[in-house]
Amino acid sequence: MVENAPNASPADIPCDSIPPHPLADLAGGASADLRVVLAPLSGITDVPFRSLVRSFGTRLVFSEMVASGELVRGDRESRLRSAADGAGVHAVQLAGREAGAMRQAARVVAEDGADLIDINMGCPAKKVVGGASGSALMRDLDHAERLIEATLQGAGGVPVSLKMRLGWDRSTMNAPELARRAERAGIVWVTVHGRTRDQFYEGEADWQAIRAVKDAVTLPVVANGDLVARDQHSAMLAKSGADAVMIGRGACGRPWFPALVAGTAPADLPRRSFEALVSAHYDAMLKHYGIGPGLRHARKHLGWYLERASVSPQARADLLRENSHERVAAGLRTLLSGITIGDVDPELQPLRKAA
Repeated sequence: MVENAPNASPADIPCDSIPPHPLADLAGGASADLRVVLAPLSGITDVPFRSLVRSFGTRLVFSEMVASGELVRGDRESRLRSAADGAGVHAVQLAGREAGAMRQAARVVAEDGADLIDINMGCPAKKVVGGASGSALMRDLDHAERLIEATLQGAGGVPVSLKMRLGWDRSTMNAPELARRAERAGIVWVTVHGRTRDQFYEGEADWQAIRAVKDAVTLPVVANGDLVARDQHSAMLAKSGADAVMIGRGACGRPWFPALVAGTAPADLPRRSFEALVSAHYDAMLKHYGIGPGLRHARKHLGWYLERASVSPQARADLLRENSHERVAAGLRTLLSGITIGDVDPELQPLRKAA
């Protein structure tokens, strides 16, 4: 059986050595399941994708970043981003630069049933940073602290976490100080992406540098950045000293990956139909957004899936240019016919042989 395959454990450390997760009660006491978390990814971790990732056994999945100002103005797209994806912990990430908007937005998502609210102080995108949000807040920790306090006020009793980078650049790596301030304010845990803002996503994430944040606080710390292979998990925990890991781009085109790392993926995963998975995800996006918008939103996901299945560049480009949702659906059935999830993920192939 897959459960007994070599290297099936997500880490080389026993579950009982890991501190309880602050949201263990929300997840039915399953603190071990919360050691691997799906990151908030703009334009990616929408309701259909979160629901799919959750279906493989990942317990905590974050919404894509929601702009607080747009949310409190009643923007429809913002409400879609902050919507729950089904049963389980409902976690929403908010971004903003004004305390009043963050307070109101936290109140809105709390009233809508959020179990956890995360504050974005790590996004490096020029549009976000130019608006004095995201990682730009690491240049003014006094203002960052005011936003944290406002979010906590709006959240009421809903737990609030914080996601940050190491700092603005290598000369101002102030993540430990921001984490200390967050802890004093009442944040339940912090996530640290192992890059500075000026690195964007270039180079390698510095997992070792995350340890300075862990040493600065008593809060649980979640390490983020560049976890794209199952065997990296133990090294990431060891170098960072973190209590858990957060997976972002490693899940793109591979929604089962967080559960695979956590050891919670279903035993029959390698044998499941890849075409059925992709088609179901595509249908869910059409239903969630509507036909036209759904087709546009789906293209990035379909591109990752087709590349993973080694579909030729020409066939991939032709399908992604297609404007008929019926022809896209038919093309997926043709191009992915007979392919299993084990066929498209090398990390599952040893498990498939052992099954």
